[in-house]
Amino acid sequence: MSSKSSMSSSSKQQRLALLSVTDKTGLVPFARGLVELGFDLLSTGGTAKLLREHGMPVTDVADFTGSPEILGGRVKTLHPKVHGGILFDRERSEHVAESAKHGIKAIDLVVVNLYQFAAEAIAKGLPLEDAIEHIDIGGPTMLRAAAKNWRFTLPVIDPADYDAVLAALANGEVKKELRLQLAVKTFATISAYDHSIADYLGNSGVSKEAAPKTDLPVNLKLRQPLRYGENPHQAAGLYADASLPAVGFAAVELLGGKELSYNNILDLDAATALAAEFADPACVIIKHTNPCGCATSATAELAEIFRRALACDPKSAFGGIIALNRPVDAATATAVTSLFTECVAAPDFSPEALEILRQKPNLRILRAAFARHGHRSNRDQLRSVYGAVLVQSEDTGSFDTAKWQPMTASKPNAATLADLKFAMIVAKHVKSNAIVFAKDGVTVAIGAGQMSRIDSANIAVAKAEAEGRSVKGSVLASDAFFPFSDTVEFAASQGVAAIVQPGGSKRDQDSVDAANKHGIAMVFTGERHFRH
Repeated sequence: MSSKSSMSSSSKQQRLALLSVTDKTGLVPFARGLVELGFDLLSTGGTAKLLREHGMPVTDVADFTGSPEILGGRVKTLHPKVHGGILFDRERSEHVAESAKHGIKAIDLVVVNLYQFAAEAIAKGLPLEDAIEHIDIGGPTMLRAAAKNWRFTLPVIDPADYDAVLAALANGEVKKELRLQLAVKTFATISAYDHSIADYLGNSGVSKEAAPKTDLPVNLKLRQPLRYGENPHQAAGLYADASLPAVGFAAVELLGGKELSYNNILDLDAATALAAEFADPACVIIKHTNPCGCATSATAELAEIFRRALACDPKSAFGGIIALNRPVDAATATAVTSLFTECVAAPDFSPEALEILRQKPNLRILRAAFARHGHRSNRDQLRSVYGAVLVQSEDTGSFDTAKWQPMTASKPNAATLADLKFAMIVAKHVKSNAIVFAKDGVTVAIGAGQMSRIDSANIAVAKAEAEGRSVKGSVLASDAFFPFSDTVEFAASQGVAAIVQPGGSKRDQDSVDAANKHGIAMVFTGERHFRH
């Protein structure tokens, strides 16, 4: 059957459009266009009120069905006259006869969008009992019915489609391609909507489970095409979950410089994740997703914190990514522009800072909403592998030093313990095997991504020495246990004062004995932080 014949058969009787929308964008001119094309309007609640205010004749659904809204509006469109009108097949004689018998009129157009669950319940962090009132029942039900019966009933869920629908109706024919397009968009949007509700309920504390989910629906929408991926011959784009409020890099503001690249975004994610760990002002410098400098202080100016982070490995910092967890002032902007860097990210920038930074035309300047320190999204992390996707919960280690266990005769004092905590936070964000030397809230040397832990330690010290710095008097953090005591012996030879590691090796005692032999304090956290 052609789409034209379906419309012509409907035109023999007065055509009906049912409108019930949360998003009123463009509704009035769209509804006026429908009236001009000869449609009668059915509506509910605020939608009907708005249309009447603009002089359009509207029939309330309650009058149309002969049934009042009940249960505080939870039930208003769930009625045979509504769903029969949407669903009946105009070409099946038994459907036509049964509809006539029950006084069911054909509904040719369903214009509905859904209660804004993501914007109201998720973004505002509503408690469960309030959030459930933003779960739409009638809207998805009508839309699904219309999308199922797309040959006869047009489902319109997106105001962006109003003009195309009006143009097709005015032409006297709604082609199959448009009908299918609207049906597909409807089912996809409802699927994303249901996913956002399931995700909220799954994280509400009511149905959380330690085991992986058996199903993980994901609805990703292209937010930004990227020039290319890791290399110029690779296609790439930035996608985000369409069912959730835009956060992180789906909502970042580019205030200056070139568009972000694939590699920029990876590095920025690493930089902002580490900077967000700290309650005090902090600066992180990233190169190829690894920190090459990090510093934090409760008392120093932000520009000085940047300079301390830079001192760890200025050679590697060239062309890197900078993240600061406080608004950038003019002094910090001036300090940052002394270094060639790809991007700088912060929660905000003063007007003077922006003026200074924008003098570097290629410097990407990002206003980024940092998560509160020590916690980010608490969402599943997805990573693609050949033919499958790996899913894990986020590493949200608490770094609660009260739970750490001193293992040696020498115990760390409060200042040393603070440095151990700082070093371990940084180590969490360094590719394994990770070794971090730190002192006074500043990284002194970092060894990343080596196949052997002792090699990571050696490389870190060698880089520091090449810059004329020593790790003597610093603390050392390891992201995982020491399989042998060689790293402890090496640390002792460099004058390291204390070590923090997860523990858990069969040879833990060898490392403890080596630390005791050299008078080094060693603490076990009981929590590993591999980063692959």
